[in-house]
Amino acid sequence: MAEDAREKIQKLLVTGDNRLKQGVAPDKVRETYEEALSVAREAGLEESVQPLVEVRLADLERLARESLPPVPPAA
Repeated sequence: MAEDAREKIQKLLVTGDNRLKQGVAPDKVRETYEEALSVAREAGLEESVQPLVEVRLADLERLARESLPPVPPAA
């Protein structure tokens, strides 16, 4: 059971990473990472997986901020 969960978590993390590289919508990427964390929780692996997901979500947030168009100056 735990081995199956580990495999599923790994696939979800890689899928999320690939989606991010391919420019898939950030919400979809976030869903994939959050699903990996959910599977980890159910399998009792949250402690080891949560830091991996948190780093990816932080990167996703950073990339979203960096890709926002600049705010025009007030007139």
